[in-house]
Amino acid sequence: MATKPIILIDTNVILDVLQRREPFYEASAHVLAGVETGAIEGFIAAHSITTLFYLIQKDQSSAKARASITSLLQILKIAPVNQSTIDQALNLDYSDFEDAVQMISALQCKAEYLITRNIADYNPPLLPVVQPIDFLGLL
Repeated sequence: MATKPIILIDTNVILDVLQRREPFYEASAHVLAGVETGAIEGFIAAHSITTLFYLIQKDQSSAKARASITSLLQILKIAPVNQSTIDQALNLDYSDFEDAVQMISALQCKAEYLITRNIADYNPPLLPVVQPIDFLGLL
């Protein structure tokens, strides 16, 4: 890869890091580290922010959720979710609507890869969908 790759990171990859979920933590943390160092341009879909906040708040506290989201937004850009995103996602034949929204968000922010652990959920893929460990191998 000669240029800086643009990626959209799925919620499950972020949760792997925030919750230190094994055996996924290391590869997911390396992807985020690549974004933090500027080697990768990273996006997160706007709706993932609210989901993450809810899950962190439920598991820990509102203060921890705010701190975690604030830290994430220091390194990740937000891929907007708007009416166009939703309209296009409704036309995808995905079993999980949230995954359809992720895919369209990735396309709209011009991501080259969607990074997730649930590759099978993105069928048909409209851009390369890869697991964190496999993405690191592409770098």
